[in-house]
Amino acid sequence: MPELSPHVRNAPPNQIREITQSAWAQPNSIVLSIGEPGFPTPAHILEAAGATLARDETGYTPNAGIMPLRAAFAERAGRQNGVEVAPGRAFVTSGAQQGLHLAMSMLLDAGDEILIPNPGYPTFAMTAELLHAVPVEYPLYPEHDFQPRIADIEALITPRTRVLLLNSPSNPLGAVFSEDLVQELVLLARRRDLWILSDECYEAFTYDVPHVSPLKYDGGGAGSPAIAGGERVIVSVTLSKTYGLTGLRIGALITPAGLEKQMSTVMESIVSCVASPSQYAALSALTGPQDYVTEAAAHYRANRDAAAAVLDGKGIPYLKAQGAFYLWADVSHATGGDVRSWTQKFLAERGVAVAPGTAFGSIGEGWIRIALCGDSGELVAGLERLPSRPLE
Repeated sequence: MPELSPHVRNAPPNQIREITQSAWAQPNSIVLSIGEPGFPTPAHILEAAGATLARDETGYTPNAGIMPLRAAFAERAGRQNGVEVAPGRAFVTSGAQQGLHLAMSMLLDAGDEILIPNPGYPTFAMTAELLHAVPVEYPLYPEHDFQPRIADIEALITPRTRVLLLNSPSNPLGAVFSEDLVQELVLLARRRDLWILSDECYEAFTYDVPHVSPLKYDGGGAGSPAIAGGERVIVSVTLSKTYGLTGLRIGALITPAGLEKQMSTVMESIVSCVASPSQYAALSALTGPQDYVTEAAAHYRANRDAAAAVLDGKGIPYLKAQGAFYLWADVSHATGGDVRSWTQKFLAERGVAVAPGTAFGSIGEGWIRIALCGDSGELVAGLERLPSRPLE
């Protein structure tokens, strides 16, 4: 057969899926490598999806989504950030990943550069490369608590740089940006005339610190503390993590005003519209009882603390997670400089799957990502099998 495009042939494997699929094929494995919420979906959300099918509302919706759902996404974003967000600025997407692809399609030409974090979620680079753009990694160093530094980012900006991608709370790190840092990043984007694409998949889960979106400082609206210089922030959100709706594939992009025509056109070519049952389920999730979110946050916090206690007992360093539902741990004492191979060996010998840090970039060598979203007993049992760090 004819060859595939080179940028597809050369796409690297996803190391998270690699270790997770190995674990699924190994009976009785403890799987701590993937971020899959484990709570039952609230009944009112399931009922909303079922009612959509029952009334045979299975035709096309507008490209941007049903207006009540767009309004609900806009209201949530505005309330969280203390700004006005008109419903016309919210565009319903088939999950956050499709939202990121859509946003990059809008912002990047072939050869343009997008600044992405290292460590950072692997599809940031993969999506850019599928669009023939160039991902440029900005470093997040252990000695700086894996927080971005303005000087490090600015040093990488070239005439081809178009987008600065941010991710807070971070997957894989659990790190959360402070309000001061968010303001500095928006100022940098204004100074260097960059778009900001903010991946906020885990915005519902922070621990003892607030989630601050760059949307708070973008554009205008009554009472807005916006930084002057033109609207430049696009936010990607999802209900996959917030309400455990990973399989319904539902999220949204919050964009600056004035992009309605272009967004609708591009959405037609990428997704046409998101499935009606998913949209009505999402509407029920956003406007109905919020017990799921409260209970999930408490579970993730408790799991974080239980995991930290095990790692402390073994002398294993880690970044104390302030958000999301992952713990980022340093097992370099055991990995011999190849954490990817070590995770496969650890799974084969000890029956526990953790994600290798190199799945998220070169700075992740020697580190692992531990998912905190599952059963507490399994989490502790799995981490007890990690090799202790020798006393120095």
